[in-house]
Amino acid sequence: MWLFKKKKDKELEKAFWELQMNLENNYKDLAISAHKKVIELMEDRKCSQSLSPKDYEKYVKRLEEYSKKMEHYNHTNVSSFLKERY
Repeated sequence: MWLFKKKKDKELEKAFWELQMNLENNYKDLAISAHKKVIELMEDRKCSQSLSPKDYEKYVKRLEEYSKKMEHYNHTNVSSFLKERY
């Protein structure tokens, strides 16, 4: 029932949405900056205790999934890949 639905952190959800959109569209630089923004927001919420430990753990797991997708998202890997290939 919608009366008992938990309130979500809208700003944090928006940051996750932005991260997901940038990953889906292959905007690597924007995805990296969105990833950093999500981490900052999560740490902010944790320090201010506006995010329960249970919710924090859910967000950490969610962030880990995105981090795995972004494993090779840096410019040095592309350069080394091209050097090896050509």
